[in-house]
Amino acid sequence: MTPAWSAPLERLAAIDPAPFFVLSLLPYLAFLWWASKVRAFPRLALRGFQLTLLFVAVTIVAAIVAQVRFDALLADVDGLHGGAEAFLTLSNLLVMLGFATAASQVGRPDDPGTGQGEANLDVRAGVGAEGPEEHEPTGRCEAQAEGHR
Repeated sequence: MTPAWSAPLERLAAIDPAPFFVLSLLPYLAFLWWASKVRAFPRLALRGFQLTLLFVAVTIVAAIVAQVRFDALLADVDGLHGGAEAFLTLSNLLVMLGFATAASQVGRPDDPGTGQGEANLDVRAGVGAEGPEEHEPTGRCEAQAEGHR
């Protein structure tokens, strides 16, 4: 006797995942569009995210070559699999370097990423380009702000 949950799982396993893969590209393309419009988004990281699309294309081609030429899955053909994965490694490296570079430039007066120049603020410390500023506390947190002076 089979468990009651096996029939729905068998139906789910019979669904072809290819259309879902294609549909998953739509939100990713929307993300790339959004990231390209945001001035503060690191350009090198954006290139890394764009390179991820190249990784997808190379992986699809490599999988087809592995199937047609070697009658095997891409994971079973080391040269093709490693070559395709190299594009993912490169894209991840660009994303990491882009964000690392942007993070190291936060708060610098010559930061071209924000367009604010000396107006950059270190929000965590409450310090502006000219140093700490004294201001009157406002709002509900007035008592807390008085305690932090």
